[in-house]
Amino acid sequence: MFPGNNDLVTSCELQAFVGNEFVTIKQFDFDRRDFQGQTGPLSYGPLAVSFPEVTSSQFKLIFKDIQALNAVDVLAAKPSGLAEIRISGAVVLDNYLDKTLGRMHPTPWPNAESYVWQAQPELHNTQLVIADDGVLDISEYMDENGNLVWDAPEGDWTVMRFGMTPTGVKNDPAAPRGKGYEVDKANRELARFHFENFIGEFLKRIPEESKSAFKYVIADSFEKGSQNWTDGFARKFEERYGYDPKKYLPVFSGRVVGSVAASERFLWDLRRAVADDVAYEYVGGLREIANENGLKLWLENYGHWGFPSEFLMYGGQSDMVSGEFWNEGTLGNIECKAASSAAHIYGKKTTSAESFTAGQRSFVRHPAMLKRRGDWAMTEGINHHVLHLYIHQPDNDKAPGVNAWFSTEFNRHNTWFEQGKAYFDYLRRSQHLLQQGNYSADVCYFIGEDAPIMTGATNPPLPDGYSFDYINAEVILSRMTVKEGRFVLPDGMNYGMMVLPPMETMRPELLAKLEQLVLEGGRIYGQAPKTSPSLQNYPQSDEKVSTLASKLWAGDSKIKTYGKGAVIVDIPLQEALNAFGIHKDVEVSDDVLWTHREQEGLEIYFLTNQSGKDIEVNPSFRVDGLKPQLWDAVTGEIKAISEYSVVNGRTIIPLKMEIDRSWFIVFSNNSSDLIKKGSISNIPEYYVAQTIDASWEIDFEAKNIAPKTIVTTELMDWSKSEEEWLKYYSGRANYTTSFNYQIPDDKEIFLDLGDVGVMATVMLNGENVGTSWMPPYRLNITEVVQEGKNKLEVKVVNVWRNRLTGDKRLPLEKRTTSVLIDQITPEEEMISSGLIGPVTIKTTAN
Repeated sequence: MFPGNNDLVTSCELQAFVGNEFVTIKQFDFDRRDFQGQTGPLSYGPLAVSFPEVTSSQFKLIFKDIQALNAVDVLAAKPSGLAEIRISGAVVLDNYLDKTLGRMHPTPWPNAESYVWQAQPELHNTQLVIADDGVLDISEYMDENGNLVWDAPEGDWTVMRFGMTPTGVKNDPAAPRGKGYEVDKANRELARFHFENFIGEFLKRIPEESKSAFKYVIADSFEKGSQNWTDGFARKFEERYGYDPKKYLPVFSGRVVGSVAASERFLWDLRRAVADDVAYEYVGGLREIANENGLKLWLENYGHWGFPSEFLMYGGQSDMVSGEFWNEGTLGNIECKAASSAAHIYGKKTTSAESFTAGQRSFVRHPAMLKRRGDWAMTEGINHHVLHLYIHQPDNDKAPGVNAWFSTEFNRHNTWFEQGKAYFDYLRRSQHLLQQGNYSADVCYFIGEDAPIMTGATNPPLPDGYSFDYINAEVILSRMTVKEGRFVLPDGMNYGMMVLPPMETMRPELLAKLEQLVLEGGRIYGQAPKTSPSLQNYPQSDEKVSTLASKLWAGDSKIKTYGKGAVIVDIPLQEALNAFGIHKDVEVSDDVLWTHREQEGLEIYFLTNQSGKDIEVNPSFRVDGLKPQLWDAVTGEIKAISEYSVVNGRTIIPLKMEIDRSWFIVFSNNSSDLIKKGSISNIPEYYVAQTIDASWEIDFEAKNIAPKTIVTTELMDWSKSEEEWLKYYSGRANYTTSFNYQIPDDKEIFLDLGDVGVMATVMLNGENVGTSWMPPYRLNITEVVQEGKNKLEVKVVNVWRNRLTGDKRLPLEKRTTSVLIDQITPEEEMISSGLIGPVTIKTTAN
């Protein structure tokens, strides 16, 4: 089926007229769409579908659920349709275009099975198959003008000419002078050439005394389709797999050479070779030349749409590895774990993330809106946030200034830029703790050997209370050993159990390594492989797999002891973990996500409330013999925990977690003057000691919008005001008042601001108490509050969006704001703003 050059997604049913009726002989999906060349060089290439043998002169093709969707699931502008439909008795290899990497997954959200296809049955009539010895390389008989002079052997021959050509895909998005054809990513020398003519030109122009400021080369997520050949590919392929790939070139056209199985195995080898080359030639090549120039390569180790490599190996070849996440939506749900797993198994202590990317609604977001998703990312293994994004602002008189549709604005023109330091301090403290020691995980999920692959799968799902990494064949083969019943990597990462995916193939070299690991005490959960996926050393490779599997998976027992280790099948994963004493690391409500770092004498747990409400929990930790401490990354306060119990080797700690609250629970026997004495209860009760209901003077800093100072006894939400200048005000306002207070004995004293839109910095008696940027808007004032009269100043800032919305109601000459990307309407709902209160003083017993 040949599509037109437009997007078409539909379900198909092929029927043949047999006897006196049409009967269904095949059902399949048709999906041809593209987005800026990101799904490969042949995005609109044909779909080949084989179907069972049938004799008929009448066929019917039924289309259901026809959609003109593009590669980001948006209705396409062009009409959909098919250019041609062919029904033939000739043999065709199912989905050969996808299997040859001519076309890739059509959306930004591939999963672990996006490049796994159902096995195509072998053909009964082998006369329809090209024989193993039926493909001849006659390149030597073609002259330089393309004329073929060949004394063909007797018989009927089909002459096919194959050549290599650029994919024609250009990089995007890019500045006009930075736009050009994508480099060959399976060729180290061309990766070097690309670097020299791009980054190299920067290096030539940077003054020597300034070069120390240039530290990293960034390779963003891979989103520009695939390739399936390169210079010298046939020679390297034969060295790697032991056979000449040229005799299987007819498979690129959907023909079957040797057998369906042989053709499929060749394509498996092809895809695996491309995946390996993109990792080692492109990423490894870029890292090599970057390091030669004193730079480090920072890489997002995955790709949307057309990613042709294996995400773990791809990330492993970089100096630094990164995921990404969007503040709203699901993008990042697989990318962050993909990155952290690569970092963990390849010995990289830091996992970055392109953080807080966001679509539309510019200048709405602020730290309280970012915290829940940012905390989630840290439980996925992220311990270094790279803020997305900071756009340089060339004009001081144009604010908010230059913006983009795809970002949270962290630049100097944002209203909360200066006060945002309080949130950045939170991120810095969290990152510091999460970069200590090693990630603690009980299970590694093997991702299989198929390629391309952008993410693994937890199949079966990991029970609650455990952590995991994905792991690949390369690391198992080259870096993994067993010590005291755990799989160990050289950098300290270790796992109590390996889970195999539900696949039936494995190369014999890997299975032999698994046998060795089990003999030494490793535990593997999963079904036995049956064959090798590769044509390398076939059929002997299948015999080796069968022999090894029959040894490891021998007998009827569900827990099969082998050497010092075991292989486990046909029981729930939780039961398998229990059988080997691998108890839950953390037992806690589903409302709480967590992660765990460990080093000698220190256990660091990070817990985040993701429920959207206040909760009380009693987490149980797999820790005994160490004392718990409560580390508050929001304030920097460290406090000993007095209220806890130890039961059956587990430490149980009652905690209250207010909305979006996070805690670090650190277990250590070390002492320090920085650790405050613990309270009797971990869940303090706050009592209102006094309500501040004196008059407030409010001075608005943006005088071009708010020319006057307000004096009021009633705090309010600016966005609810009937005065338009206040309703649409954006920026800072300084609230000033005074109050008398009688200090109680043996109490901690807090200032509770009630509700705030969106951040507030508090000065009390001339001392900076801190900035409150998330609920509860409560700050400890014990050390600065005075007996008698106190002067209180509260600097409040809201977001730009209100003023932008108000300006849309005004003619251009009266507007006070300027933005590059304007998707704002005057009817938008306002964002709550100002010091809304009530403002109270609260106390709690020490």
